[in-house]
Amino acid sequence: MAFSSDFPRLIISAFIFTLLITIVNGADIFLEWHVAINTSVNPFPVEQPVITINGMFPGPLINATTNDNIHVNVFNNLDEPLLFTWNGIQQRLNSWQDGVSGTNCPIQPGKNWTYVFQVKDQIGTFIYFPSNNFLGAGGGFGPIRVNNREGIKVPFPKPESEFDLLIGDWYQKSYKEVRSMLKNSSMAIDSSPDKILMNGKGSYLDDDSKAYESFTVTKGKTYRFRISNVGTAWSFNFRIQNHTMMLVETEGSYVNQITLDSLDVHVGQSYSVLVTADQEEMDYYIVAAPKMINATGFSSLLGVGELHYDNSTIPARGLLPPGPDPFDIKFSIDQAKSIRWNLTAGAARPNPQGTFNVSNVTLSQTFILQGSAAEINGTPRYTVNNVSYLTADTPLKLADAYANGGSGVFELDKFPTNSSNLDAVNGVFVATGIHKGWIELVLKSDFEVIDTWHLDGFGFFVVGLGDEEWTPNSRYSYNTYDPVVRSTMQVYPGRWTAVYAYLDNPGMWNLRSQQLKNWYLGQELYLRVYDPDPDPAKERQPPENLLLCGIFGSPAPTPAPMAPTNSGASSKQITWFHIIVIYIVTIVCIRRQ
Repeated sequence: MAFSSDFPRLIISAFIFTLLITIVNGADIFLEWHVAINTSVNPFPVEQPVITINGMFPGPLINATTNDNIHVNVFNNLDEPLLFTWNGIQQRLNSWQDGVSGTNCPIQPGKNWTYVFQVKDQIGTFIYFPSNNFLGAGGGFGPIRVNNREGIKVPFPKPESEFDLLIGDWYQKSYKEVRSMLKNSSMAIDSSPDKILMNGKGSYLDDDSKAYESFTVTKGKTYRFRISNVGTAWSFNFRIQNHTMMLVETEGSYVNQITLDSLDVHVGQSYSVLVTADQEEMDYYIVAAPKMINATGFSSLLGVGELHYDNSTIPARGLLPPGPDPFDIKFSIDQAKSIRWNLTAGAARPNPQGTFNVSNVTLSQTFILQGSAAEINGTPRYTVNNVSYLTADTPLKLADAYANGGSGVFELDKFPTNSSNLDAVNGVFVATGIHKGWIELVLKSDFEVIDTWHLDGFGFFVVGLGDEEWTPNSRYSYNTYDPVVRSTMQVYPGRWTAVYAYLDNPGMWNLRSQQLKNWYLGQELYLRVYDPDPDPAKERQPPENLLLCGIFGSPAPTPAPMAPTNSGASSKQITWFHIIVIYIVTIVCIRRQ
């Protein structure tokens, strides 16, 4: 068989084109999750329901690469509706997949639904968890890694291995019991968790723990720990006995590398640190100590695990590694201010992160948002600007698309965004965000504990932290040169935090407290970022398997498509299989010339 002289070149071009398309669009990862109550994985010898995924607590790792497409077929085997949200995944142009009450109808008991979303132009360390009805207090959380694409340099040497470390406070009661307790005003304000877990396990030093977490390392090697606070209330300080750590990444941003003895991690936040096993070959304590809690004499309040050298025969010993005073707010603020964006590193794209900066932006909007507690009609609530969010039966995004801009479900811009109502009220708080405008969010706290705020759909630039009343003159203190970009940021008691965000991602986006009881009891609002252009390249259309509820009724969910595999790795292997076939055909054709 004869080939023209141009045929091999055409085949080679096809191969290169296919390769580029795969890299740009990413692989498809198919996952099947069965979410259920399990009473055998509870971390302590007390009867307690734990929410598991495929029998796992914490849930399975989502291990993706920039631009991969994630398909998660969720089977709800709980006895109540279920939603998952993907904390820090920006859902570019696609708030239909965000998995919060304002964007999605929940998956009903005994039903399944498939989330489909792309980790578009992102890298980093993130988490997922149930977002509705206080379910996060019962488990169901897990880690998300978004790795750099091939060819985009990571600003540190490849570690020997990576460890996901999910740390969080834990109630020793059923999440349903705690949820019911929050109807009582004193419990809504003063209820406190009982323990700290590491990857779903109790403390090394707690006799009640059924197991503790341990990481095995080899002397001389360096490891990446991806640390996330999956708790409901407590910030914690993290440290490893006799070891320092180098901070390298937080929630999708590479940071200026700083060496730390300990690291404060607030509710909903994620970090990556590098730890080198450079000590004597024995075992060492890993500690997570709660902030704003006096744990002296109460070792059961500490999360304690073990760093195990592979040749060690010596257990961890001596005093636990010391950390800062848990009430030392200045230490925490100074550390937060020291976490800066690495302007020269690439991230999801080859160009440096510093290409995108806020040194000369023109603000389109300023929201001044005060978090506080209130009692409304005899019921304890948490509020933003004295408005406590009431979850509508119809998701806001659904109503916005199909009910004449939300008519009958919400009233846009009904509540103030730079002052507080005179009286505390319940309401569906939805505010306009100007599409492709810069918004300044000044987040204020009336609480005696550390609050954290999260914005879905965006990363925000953390430009300022202050301890006096915020005024426009406070902007002179902002860091607009290299503020870190993240999606979850702490607000210290009686203080304020200021962030900038560029609203280039149209959709209905949740802005909330990450303190679970605050969120559950109303400390949230939605930002409606609207682009009138119907071009799906500007914002995606509703998914074909869209669930309906509220004013649209509640038909049975559309059956989820059959997945080729329930393994992300296998789906990527299929993609590369096709590329290899094309490559082999190319070589054969060339040799036949």
